[in-house]
Amino acid sequence: MMAEASISVDQDQFSCPVCLDLLKDPVTVPCGHSFCMVCINGCWDQEDQRGVYSCPQCRESFTPRPVLRRNYFIAEMLEKLKKTEVQAAPPAGSGDVECDSCTGRKRKAAQSCLTCLASFCEDHLKPHYEIPPLKRHKLVKASTRLQEKICSQHDKLMEIYCRTDRSSICYLCTMDDHKGHDTVSAAAERTQKQRELEEMQREVQQRIQEKQKKLQELEQAVNTLKRCAQTAVEDTERIWTELICSIEKKRSELTELIRAQEEAELSAAEEHLEKLEQEIADLKRRNTELEQLSLTEDHIHFLQSFQSLSVSSGSEDSSSISVHHHLSFDGVRSALSDLKERLEEFCREEFRKIPPQAAAAPLLLSEPNSREDFLQYFCQLTLDPNTANRYLSLSEENRVVERSNDGQSYSDHPEKFDRSQVLSVESLSGRCYWEVEWSGTVNISVSYKEIRRKGRGDECLFGRNNHSWSLCCSPFSFWSYSSLYFFHNNIQTDLPERPSSRIGVYVDHSAGILSFYSVSDTMTLLHTVHSTFTQPLYAGFWVGDGSTARLCDKNDGGDRDSWAVWPV
Repeated sequence: MMAEASISVDQDQFSCPVCLDLLKDPVTVPCGHSFCMVCINGCWDQEDQRGVYSCPQCRESFTPRPVLRRNYFIAEMLEKLKKTEVQAAPPAGSGDVECDSCTGRKRKAAQSCLTCLASFCEDHLKPHYEIPPLKRHKLVKASTRLQEKICSQHDKLMEIYCRTDRSSICYLCTMDDHKGHDTVSAAAERTQKQRELEEMQREVQQRIQEKQKKLQELEQAVNTLKRCAQTAVEDTERIWTELICSIEKKRSELTELIRAQEEAELSAAEEHLEKLEQEIADLKRRNTELEQLSLTEDHIHFLQSFQSLSVSSGSEDSSSISVHHHLSFDGVRSALSDLKERLEEFCREEFRKIPPQAAAAPLLLSEPNSREDFLQYFCQLTLDPNTANRYLSLSEENRVVERSNDGQSYSDHPEKFDRSQVLSVESLSGRCYWEVEWSGTVNISVSYKEIRRKGRGDECLFGRNNHSWSLCCSPFSFWSYSSLYFFHNNIQTDLPERPSSRIGVYVDHSAGILSFYSVSDTMTLLHTVHSTFTQPLYAGFWVGDGSTARLCDKNDGGDRDSWAVWPV
């Protein structure tokens, strides 16, 4: 019971990676992944011409074609899983389609039969898989709308479409009410309407792409405006700070000049004050002596003393010193007032020259729109042997990489990949563009340097993690894989275009743009990614058996530099 509960919880691991349903007649390929016998044979039948067979899940290649044997362990586990699901099948809930064959408690229907005009649970559906006549019945997703497929007049399945009356009818209707009308099978009409629907989808998708492009342009304009405004504010603050510092310096110099003049004048005044105080003291002493002499009664003493006192002391008379009660700086104030008025007038005149919208004018960085524009950002890249897997051969000055069956004599470096991958020596920053010639099966990638190198898990494979972005190019398609698809963070995006043998890669690191172009007579946009790159990027390649990737020179391409860029 514990094992069965475990199977019920982990049933996703028993799904076929190709058809995504539970494995039917399960087989396991040499790399360890399991598939339905029919699915893997269908994939490998398409690879017979190449003679190289790969796992649709991990892309590991095998030569010759492996012999497939039934995996009995998985088959037994699936049988237990089916029994567990049958035993645990819950009754139909509200909104579920009920099984028409169940008696008593109705279980949820798994599918509906358009021939039986009834819906069946897994148990009652088994005869449609086992009984030959019932195997020819058409099964569809369980539906409560089966009655809508029945002609109300003849109680027959409506399999015909009347174009004259634009309605679905049964074959008996063509003999009476719709006799002579333009009628076709429902399948044929569906095919016609499907083409019309696809055309409508293309138009809608084109309009979505146009709107998304406008949205991206607007978002880029907003981000550019924010950056420009921030730069303008920082420059304005810097210029005003420098101007204020310059004015502050002049203010300080003028203050020092006034203080120096004040000090000089005070020094002279203090010298005169000291001299005057000395002269006053001398005169007071002389006045005292004269007063004492005037009071003496000795005539001889008076006459002798008067003779000596009447002679001048010889001290310099400072009465010629002129005293200015106010030291005037009116000239300084007048000059500064005049400077202030002239500076304000100058500022008014200069600010009038700045247009009102200058601060808000977005400086959009236009994207390149021709190969000549892209070549302005061309980067000459080389591949790093320290990162190259030992089954990858580098040549032409490390600008060509090829998958080889013979191991190379590279030194065992800690940055070397265990997967068939290699990174560039040069990092990518700012705007960069390069072109790649490829053949075979090649993944053209960009990656952070911190991507894991050791091991064979998704964290080491370009495009299967959040450290890398990868365009997967192949000359053929099979089952759920197209010849061109994009991977990031293990999410696959199928691309409708068939790539040319030359791919152009454009990176705008600061704007977070990564674009891939098919380069032939025109440049066709294959896929664009808008992200936020937090680290320097490096160009990288995954190379399949017998495949080659070559980094092109800038002048490769002759006179085709004027190729226009065509969107998908």
